[in-house]
Amino acid sequence: MRFLHTSDWHLGRIFHGLHLLDDQAAVVEDLLALARDSHIDCLLLAGDVYDRSVPPADAVRVLDETLRRLILDLHIPVILIAGNHDNPDRLNFGQAFFATEKLFITSLVSADTEPIVLQDASGPVYFAPLTYCEPLTATELSGTRQATHEAALRWQIDCLLQKIPAGARKVALAHAFVTGAQVTPESERPLAAGGSTSVSLDCFDAFQYTALGHLHALQKCSEKVRYCGSLMKYSFSEVSQKKSAILVDMDAAGRIQTEAVPLRAPHELAVLKGTFDELLNGPLRARPDDYLQVILTDRTPVLDPKNRLEKRYPHILLLGYEGLEHQPEAEAAARRKGLGEEELFEAFFREIQGRSLDDRERALLRTVMDGLQSEGRHA
Repeated sequence: MRFLHTSDWHLGRIFHGLHLLDDQAAVVEDLLALARDSHIDCLLLAGDVYDRSVPPADAVRVLDETLRRLILDLHIPVILIAGNHDNPDRLNFGQAFFATEKLFITSLVSADTEPIVLQDASGPVYFAPLTYCEPLTATELSGTRQATHEAALRWQIDCLLQKIPAGARKVALAHAFVTGAQVTPESERPLAAGGSTSVSLDCFDAFQYTALGHLHALQKCSEKVRYCGSLMKYSFSEVSQKKSAILVDMDAAGRIQTEAVPLRAPHELAVLKGTFDELLNGPLRARPDDYLQVILTDRTPVLDPKNRLEKRYPHILLLGYEGLEHQPEAEAAARRKGLGEEELFEAFFREIQGRSLDDRERALLRTVMDGLQSEGRHA
């Protein structure tokens, strides 16, 4: 059996004020082409389908169209679970009906969750949909205290394994933080404010492959347990990451081979660092379509740097300073207090143009100032 492991689409994401849905739709289009050309038997989506519990209508339409094309046009079954960003009740709509068309949605946690069974030439493969589960939810449903995310996950796994024949080929989908995995700062929402949120790798020992979601970096926890990472880069801390979907081949004995297939967004992320003058006048450091974070190393503030730099780099989403000298407003006001009008204008001109007035410009300034003073005297 061949299947495609994806997760963390985060449809509807807003990135520093920029709506990413058009970019996401373009990446999903590539994912559809990959699914078609790779002749997969099913597609897995391991949680965080949407970016928030109440997704915008346009994000719902993108998902609806994507699933329609996968299932009705390409005849590819889809197995989908809820992540910590998703609203389980909203995703659960039409679950029983959709399953008849090979769209398998598991969003609500239940002891009665059934494995999903797909057939290949060698027989059945059982997929265990381990939707995101809070310890309190597992405690209420199981009747026994499940104090941690690991305890909740082990309870889910135990419930599902009871319904899978011994020796069968098994694949898990889970949305969890495996102990020791690489976390991307500023990108992934914590699973809980406190307590133990990570789960041990050995939770998944019973499965021939585990398709993980939640962490945004492509990574291998073991030969059989992997994160495919997010659909796109959702933080400037992800600049160096390569986004991928994982193509998995499973043979009749449950042995697997995997291939990470790159996913490319219309706009890459880049971080530019340097002085304002270096970035404005030096060699170009990014492509025109890149979404940028700019870190200025000037020791004093620059007037309107973002608008001025956008003449060269039109997609600056974030701009800040590193190592800016602390200059209290009182000190700056005191320095300005001793300057005359012409000196103030010359200081302003140097800030904007990066040079001093030449003799012709200085003479013109004096003419203008004299004219203004003369008008003032006759007013």
